[in-house]
Amino acid sequence: MNLQQRQEILEQLLEYISGNSPEWEEAKAKAYRLNSWFVPEFIELAVQSIAEQFLQKDKLQQWIEHYRIDDNITPKTVGIVMAGNIPLVGFHDFLTVFICGHKQVCKLSSKDEVLLKHLVEQMISWNPAVAERVKFAPMLKDCDAYIATGSDNSARYFEYYFGRYPSIIRKNRTSVAILTGKETKEELDLLADDVMLYFGLGCRNVTQLYVPADYDFVPLLGALKKYKWMFDHHKYRNNYDYQLAIYIMNGKFYMTNDCIVLIENETPFSPIGTIHYSYYNDAEQTVSKLKANEDIQAVVGHNNIPFGQAQQPSLMDYADGVDVMQFLLGL
Repeated sequence: MNLQQRQEILEQLLEYISGNSPEWEEAKAKAYRLNSWFVPEFIELAVQSIAEQFLQKDKLQQWIEHYRIDDNITPKTVGIVMAGNIPLVGFHDFLTVFICGHKQVCKLSSKDEVLLKHLVEQMISWNPAVAERVKFAPMLKDCDAYIATGSDNSARYFEYYFGRYPSIIRKNRTSVAILTGKETKEELDLLADDVMLYFGLGCRNVTQLYVPADYDFVPLLGALKKYKWMFDHHKYRNNYDYQLAIYIMNGKFYMTNDCIVLIENETPFSPIGTIHYSYYNDAEQTVSKLKANEDIQAVVGHNNIPFGQAQQPSLMDYADGVDVMQFLLGL
């Protein structure tokens, strides 16, 4: 397959995921049946983000031109270990390898093993040559390079098995927001999306807030109530109840709106159903420290990523800030 053919396949893919064919609807329903965190609303949101941010013809063309991608690449085989925390979270890695011209072997997470496989099957039905470019396997071996996403614990295993090959190994990361207390109601509503979408399971979800000493949390707690419907989701509710019980038993000061718990904590990683907050003295100094922190994926706030945009990464927004396309073109 040459570059033009790969682009044409992606145009077909955009049309397919934007439609509601019975096969696509059943694949999304099956993904939800196998993983109850993948509620239909969030599957649709992930698909919409891919359609708007990754597969638009003009955006793909700009991406291709930026890296001067052509048909002169010598195809290598790239093994990809994909995460499963949110629907189609590995799609960007898949797309990057596909468009640059390498082959790939994907190990899907058991939490998200339906959607991407279904889309690739559709691509093969449109052009059988895709089958030589994209394969799935329960184990990865004999690849020329690897991209592996997981936890801090799994990263140690990835480094052991893949470290002697060209590789990108990703660990736990999360996102934070810097607030001034002057945010509008509309901005707080958008921040609620950054916090609550995908039940807070994504690395681009805001899990810690940095606020000034006199910050009034009441408007924020009100904005977060737009996601009170999550209480009807048994897994989210169980996590919320568990964390709240721990805070009460340990005599911790907390705030809640019966939707999420706010508690002061210096670590940016907060449990499901909880968001941490910390106080700052100097906002600019705090932002500088956060952007140098390897645990932080994104910083949301004025003069940073706009409120409501944390879960809308572009083609150039690479996980961990590592340019995957540059890595692939350098193999």
